[in-house]
Formats: sequence, structure tokens, C-alpha cells
Amino acid sequence: MERSGSESNMVWAVGLILGIACGCAVYTAIVIETTLATLQNSKTMVVLIGANSFASDDPTLERQLNQASHTLATACEVSYGVVTAGLIIAIGLAIRVLKK
Repeated sequence: MERSGSESNMVWAVGLILGIACGCAVYTAIVIETTLATLQNSKTMVVLIGANSFASDDPTLERQLNQASHTLATACEVSYGVVTAGLIIAIGLAIRVLKK
């Protein structure tokens, strides 16, 4: 069975979005594992939590916690981006099905 040009393009688009979603899922898992490892550090209890940052007497710990917080925010933004792309593709597929 031969595919039309638009059907082939749709398959490529869905495949590309699937690849991006898998990459984002792996990235998010790595970020969460790294953040959990940082938070399980016994020195984590000696910190001051501010509005947008952490403060500690250990500069390494302070840097790690601030970086973990920033990385979690980035992971959240990446997740929202993947959800948005998925919704756009779902709408495109729905329009395609309803036109037939």
C-alpha cells in the first residue's frame, strides 16, 4: 500500500515528536535523579531557604542546591513544551480525521 505525500509527512512528524518526547523523558529522569541525590546529602539540613535561592555555610552545597532548583524549573518548562507539542499534534490529527 502506497502512502500519499501528506500521510508520509504526518508519519515523519509523529515520529519526530515521539523522539523528542523520549529525549525529554530521559532528560527529566536524569534531572530528578541528580536532584534527589543532592537533597539526600546529610549537609542539606544546614541551609536557609530564601524566596529564590538557598544559602548555606558550605559553598559547594549552596551551589548544588541552587543548581538543582534551577534544573528542576528547566525540566518543568521542557515538560510543558512536550505537552504543548503533543496537544498540537493531537489537534492536527483530529482535524485530519474529521475532514475525511
